[in-house]
Amino acid sequence: MAALSARVDSWLWAVRVFKTRSAATAATRSGHIRVNGERAKAAQHVKPGDEVRVRIAGFDRILVVREILSKRVGSVLAVEAFTDISPPLPAPEEVALLPQRDRGAGRPTKRERRDMEKLRGRVSDPLD
Repeated sequence: MAALSARVDSWLWAVRVFKTRSAATAATRSGHIRVNGERAKAAQHVKPGDEVRVRIAGFDRILVVREILSKRVGSVLAVEAFTDISPPLPAPEEVALLPQRDRGAGRPTKRERRDMEKLRGRVSDPLD
């Protein structure tokens, strides 16, 4: 009988998003995993139809659960267990254009932080 749900950290490891289950658990504990828009705990269960967002290397990977796996399987079977609806990654030329602070420049001031967030398209202050 097939399982109806599985732990999110175990499922991410089984479908080969993370190399080890402990890495999947660590990412979940640090808040890089969201299930249906909510921050997930490692023991939270996923079921078919759930949307899992994984933040890896600064980019979100959006996966829709199609099949529940609790044991690690081959890559061909793992790819069939989810639908990847992630937006395409930006081209390397675009990533290089993002401004970066010089190493050792210290912590940004409040004004610099707000300017950086405006550049990224995020609004931090509701009064702006």
